[in-house]
Amino acid sequence: MKTHYDVVILGAGLAGLSLARQLLMNSNKNILMLEKRADLSSNRQKVGEATVQLSGYYFSKILDLEEHLLREHFLKYNLRFYWKTEGQTNDSYEHYSQSYIRNLSNVCSYQLNRNELENELLRLNQANSNFTFEAGIANLDVILSETTKPHHVSFETKNEKIELQADWVVDTTGRAKFLARRLGLTKSNSIRHGATFFWVEGLLNIEKLTGLPHLEALKHKNRNMLGHIPVWLATNHFMGEGYWFWTIPLQGKTSLGLVYDREKIPGDQVSSTEKVIEWICREFPLFARDLPHRKILDQSLYKDYSYDCRQTICADRWALSGESGRFTDPLYSPGGDLISLYNTLITDAIMTDDQDTLAIKVRLYELLMWAFYEAYVPSFAISYEALGDQECFAMKYAWELTIYFTFYVFPFINQVLTETSFVVPFLDLFAHLGVINHKLQSFITAYYRWKKKRPVEGHPPVFFDFTAFEPLKKSEELFYQVGLTPAECARMLKQQMANVERLARSIATHIYSVVLGDESLLANKQLADTISLENLQFDEEMMRKECADLDDARDSKFAKTAATFHMIFRNSDSSSLPEKPERVAEQASRVAEPG
Repeated sequence: MKTHYDVVILGAGLAGLSLARQLLMNSNKNILMLEKRADLSSNRQKVGEATVQLSGYYFSKILDLEEHLLREHFLKYNLRFYWKTEGQTNDSYEHYSQSYIRNLSNVCSYQLNRNELENELLRLNQANSNFTFEAGIANLDVILSETTKPHHVSFETKNEKIELQADWVVDTTGRAKFLARRLGLTKSNSIRHGATFFWVEGLLNIEKLTGLPHLEALKHKNRNMLGHIPVWLATNHFMGEGYWFWTIPLQGKTSLGLVYDREKIPGDQVSSTEKVIEWICREFPLFARDLPHRKILDQSLYKDYSYDCRQTICADRWALSGESGRFTDPLYSPGGDLISLYNTLITDAIMTDDQDTLAIKVRLYELLMWAFYEAYVPSFAISYEALGDQECFAMKYAWELTIYFTFYVFPFINQVLTETSFVVPFLDLFAHLGVINHKLQSFITAYYRWKKKRPVEGHPPVFFDFTAFEPLKKSEELFYQVGLTPAECARMLKQQMANVERLARSIATHIYSVVLGDESLLANKQLADTISLENLQFDEEMMRKECADLDDARDSKFAKTAATFHMIFRNSDSSSLPEKPERVAEQASRVAEPG
């Protein structure tokens, strides 16, 4: 044990261990990690297994864990979403309507056994002579310096009290929020959701939750739309108004969990694993074929899990990462992304020796950290109830995923988020996008409420690939744009902003056309050009007035933006589309072309 360390990391969870790995790979800093648990190997199963593109890239490429991930964890097959189908018994997999991305992503993601990954990170860190690990500590105390002098850290082990100095202190203690509580930085947000989750023995393969014989299920006509990649490799979401239920595969076990808006579902109905299993089998009868017979390995819950933080990094050389700072919602698995983003910014700050430069960077990084977090909030605080409708969710998710690919994944894989020449114009664009995002999320939610008042007719399952939204497909092409300079990335984002706004206009136009019962609006050039994304309001009478004096000029290119989506969710005979996918293209061209 030294008397002075470059960095002291509080907590040996995923955020802290990955931060230590990133620092050890990119610097010669001496790192001390402190953990109150005496035995990490006996730890209970950890939740938060799913990664998406950004966190998948971070763990596999930035931290060089790709071989470990492919050997010990599952390669993930995107995110997939399911809805009960009106008129079906919904006790078999084939009865459910589905939305998905059928092709595997060029940027791989993984289903993580958190315990195994953290053990591997600790093993790799301990192989480096610059890393010191102290477990089973007690009475931790940190006195932060407000000058360039070192911070004071003290704690007790089994044998003695230890006092030392540190240039940087990073809190990764998770929900204990050691520094945030001490500094009075804890802050609530507008998301009031709960979660009950558990792990069962073995693989719960949802494709086998069927009444069909095995060989008949393999050649079912739905395969025309779904293909043959094992869907159990995905994070599978079973959706309802204000809630969703996940299934995530791990080696030898399956992670399951219900996430719910507390205003929609009373917590006492789902406050235990037994209650959740009973509730899920009632809401989604296919699970009754299997889930009640599984052995439960571990379980836990959060009655209210979301929160904000007033500050997460400071020029006085302290920072927060992971759940010690902010947490939004597990939908879309953003937790690993925020760890990846925060750790990258914190690593760069720690490696910045000049105090004046550090002060400039930290001001920008705090804005960036807050912006990344805040951009998620409308998705969970405004439009959560719209999860219950496949059409509304398709618009919501395609929009959010287009933003994610463009403004999160693209800059991250080009490693420009630590370049101030990029961050400044990025924040300007992101602020403008934030206004549009808030308005569009509210617009979709209002449309969902409007739809709820209309009668629902029975129909066969509907299948929809999100990449039928042309702007989303275009945004995914950015994964191949690598090695760009900060200036080139900034220019690319400005160009891509038009693609993002085109999708927003297409979504708004679709809603206008349905509410007003006028399919010709889908290709109306004047409406597409004049919709104000910053002032979107769901007012049926006002929408009618806006469209009263439109000319007949058509924009065939704009109509193609989401032509397949329009065909599937507007046509009364859309139920036949999964059986005859060629009709989608045929009818889409009819909407897109003039005449």
